[in-house]
Amino acid sequence: MRSKKFLRAEQAPLIWDAPGLVAGVDEAGRGPLAGPVVAAAVILDDQNPIYGLADSKKLTPLKRERLYDEIRAKALCCCIAEATVEEIDTLNILQATMLAMRRAVEGLRLKPHKVLVDGNRLPVLDVLAEAIVKGDSKVPAISAASILAKVHRDRWCMQLHAEYPLYGFDSHKGYGTAAHLLALQTHGATPWHRTTFSPVTKVLT
Repeated sequence: MRSKKFLRAEQAPLIWDAPGLVAGVDEAGRGPLAGPVVAAAVILDDQNPIYGLADSKKLTPLKRERLYDEIRAKALCCCIAEATVEEIDTLNILQATMLAMRRAVEGLRLKPHKVLVDGNRLPVLDVLAEAIVKGDSKVPAISAASILAKVHRDRWCMQLHAEYPLYGFDSHKGYGTAAHLLALQTHGATPWHRTTFSPVTKVLT
């Protein structure tokens, strides 16, 4: 008769690898000096494949926009979530990113059996989860999530550009480029800038 210890060891991989819905998760906007950090979770439909999925950073804006619409149309379900500037400044960017990821997973219409997250850290979830370094170029569901998050945040930056055209959010998307730093020094910080990020803090002090 097999020992209880043997049975536990044998069952562990069976539980982990049991079939079920798998969600891919990725974020956009950890590095910028302004705006929310965005996360997306996607459960793809194996019967309705999407071709051309890849790391969003390696795709042209036009390609990302096309795939964004296709993902929204063909995925079994998806959710885009944010952590606000206030949450970033209160929690720190890492914890705010984890919060946005958790919100994205919890916002899915269907509950996944397992979650695959881009990177080397995991948010607190009530389902099995695995962190995959460079997962956005390895796992289609994570690639899809990276595209949704990137397009959503880029669109947000375009809206911010319309409100604050002197800062150039349409081009730098909030990152600390020379042009963005010059705009900060010249015009000061907007309400959407992350006050705990060093270049913004310097302007405010």
